[in-house]
Amino acid sequence: MADEETTAEETEEDDAAVEETSNGGKKKIIMIIAGVLLALAAAGGISYYVVQHFLHAANNPIDPERNHDPGVFVKLGKGDEGLMVNVGGIKGGRFLKIGIVLELNPGKQDNIKDGKVLPIAETKILDTVLYVLRSEKLESFDATKQDELKEKLRSELNKALGVASVYSIYITSFILQ
Repeated sequence: MADEETTAEETEEDDAAVEETSNGGKKKIIMIIAGVLLALAAAGGISYYVVQHFLHAANNPIDPERNHDPGVFVKLGKGDEGLMVNVGGIKGGRFLKIGIVLELNPGKQDNIKDGKVLPIAETKILDTVLYVLRSEKLESFDATKQDELKEKLRSELNKALGVASVYSIYITSFILQ
């Protein structure tokens, strides 16, 4: 009977050891799974960041026209009046009073000398701006399309004055009647 008691006690001890081992094994498996999931999440986050960073860099290359020395600011028109233009064509019968400030490239010696716009460049600027404003349809003067108008003006002015002559265009006042 003593042998049976020892055997029963040993069996209980063996069962307890197996139970502890299986609990310890379960804990180890859970820890391994948690570690793998954490590693996968970290790898996914890092991959997402790297892809976004490189895609952003590829879609937005460094634009030398945007990264430049300070330009020379030139206000178009006389005094605070700005420019007054007929818009919308002959049938439009509308007037636009607009204040425009150009940021010009100071390195373009054909257009600027001693921080002032040369007369020939001023003539080209006014001619181009008036042409673009007159040729636009009334819908183009909607506030939501201001960036498109500024980009069109900048593009046309750079054609007239030379590549990278105009850095930016600022609209300082705008009245459409």
